[in-house]
Parts: sequence; C-alpha cells; structure tokens
Amino acid sequence: MKHNDSAIASTGIAVSTPDLAGPGLPEAAALGSHVGRGLLLAALGVAAFSLTFPATAWGLEGMGPWTVVMLRSVLATVPAGAALLALRVRPPERRHWAGIAVVAGGVVLGFPLLTTLALETSTTSHAAVVIGLLPLTTAACSAVRTGARPSRTFWIASLVGAVVVIGFAVQQSGGVPNRSDLLLFAALLVCAAGYTEGGRLARHMPGWQVIGWALVLALPVTVAGATLALSTEPVALTVHSVAGVLWLAVGSQFLGMVAWYRGMAVIGISRASQLQLAQPLLTLVWSVLLLGERLPPAAPVAALAVLVCIAVTQRARG
Repeated sequence: MKHNDSAIASTGIAVSTPDLAGPGLPEAAALGSHVGRGLLLAALGVAAFSLTFPATAWGLEGMGPWTVVMLRSVLATVPAGAALLALRVRPPERRHWAGIAVVAGGVVLGFPLLTTLALETSTTSHAAVVIGLLPLTTAACSAVRTGARPSRTFWIASLVGAVVVIGFAVQQSGGVPNRSDLLLFAALLVCAAGYTEGGRLARHMPGWQVIGWALVLALPVTVAGATLALSTEPVALTVHSVAGVLWLAVGSQFLGMVAWYRGMAVIGISRASQLQLAQPLLTLVWSVLLLGERLPPAAPVAALAVLVCIAVTQRARG
C-alpha cells in the first residue's frame, strides 16, 4: 500500500478487511472518529481564515499596511507565548527549527504582508483568487516536500475545483493582471510552503506549538517592524480597524492556525488543503455581510461545484 502524506499513514496503522464479528470493527470506528475530528479541525481553520481578507480590509480603514501586518503578529504572540510559558513547553528539537523558520516566513510574515499590500488596491473578491489556487499549490508543495503521491482522481478533482473558484473570482473582478495579482501570486507560494511545513511539524508537536514557536521566532522582526510602522504610517483608530486587527491576531494568526495544523496532521496535508476550496466563497459571503459588497448571482452554482470537488478529494485514495 502506498503511503501518502497523511499522519494516519505515518503511524503505521495496518489496513485490512476486518472480520465483522471480530475486533476490527471497533478499530475502524475509532479510526473513523479520529479522521472526523481531523476534518472538523481543518474546517474550523478554513472558517477562521475566510474572515482574514474582510478583517484586513477593516484594519486598513484606520492603519497602514505595515502597521496592520506587524501588529497582528505581535498581538498573536501574546496568547501563544503565554501558553508556552504557562505550560512550560520545552523548545523544539534543533532539527525542527528550520521548519519553524519556514512557517514563520510563510504564514507569520510573508502571506499576511503580501496580501495586505495587495488589498490596498484590490477588492476582497479579487484577492480570493489566491485562495482558489492555494489548495492545489499546497498539495503540489506537499508532494515535493514529503514524497506524497495522491491519486489521479484526487488531482483531477483538485484541478477542477481550483478552476471553478479561480474562474468565478476572476470573472467577477475583471481578470486584468496587475501589481496586486503579482503580490497575490507570491503570497500563494510562500503560504503553500508554510502550510506544508507546518502540517509536517504538527506530526511531532501539537499544532498550537508549531504556530506558537513560529510567532516567537518572528517576534524580533515583528516588534521592530511594528515600532517603525507606527512611527511612519498614520493611525486613525476606528471600531472596524481595531476589531479587524484583533481578529487577524487571535482568530486568523493563532486559533485558526492551531486548528488548521492539527487537522492537517490528522488527515494529511493534501486532503486538508482541499477543504480550502470553499474558503473563497465563504470570504465572499463575509464580504457581503461585513463590507457591503454585492454577492454575485453565480455564487450558489460555484459553491455547489466546489462542494462536489471537496467530496471527491476526500474519498480519493493516495
């Protein structure tokens, strides 16, 4: 049996046809429950991430882009660092620090900065293009990094889902490449690397410790960046800007990552990444409710197509 990037496979669980009268049935039920928890955690992470772009737009109402990015990371380090200290968590082994540095560079600094700069001139619906591409890019990055070999059905369903989401978002935004598109494409690459490395590390330590240590590692950069940004960019605090940055720090940067990395560790990086196919559509819903943007008529059709693709990828065998 070929192993994929799933943490379930890496634990060496034997897969056989159980005797319905024997002990295999309880074991299968326990395994199914384990996978179900992994799916739920990954889905909670996606739900948290779907609010990232609207929250960023709120933050930009009262702060500059560098201030938003650096403050969200500094604030996220507070609960993460407090938890690490309170529980007396030992620092990771030396062999894990390179991976933690990739997580810090990808999801703590790179993705937030690039997408925030893009949202200065791009709408949230246009920025959703990067989310449409992210599952496929993460799966490809995982295959390169971990040697995973998902099935052909898995890749076809992933590609179809990505095309649906990208086509939907590009059609709504006009599809004209510009500076924002280049920033979003760069954000896509660094985030896929951070997700892949974080999912791999979450097999060796709890997901909250992965993002916690990444935030701590980036703290010297984020504190210096926040100090410089606050001294050079204008700040005009509003209820929206404060709420947006707080959500980015606590929801997107910390709690969302905790659930997401743990979910990836349970069900595998490639499969978990496909749940993000629903994220652009969730973001569009939040954009309507929180930013007053008009929901395109094609949204229900695209949502149904995406849900079908997610169902196929979850059933596909690597």
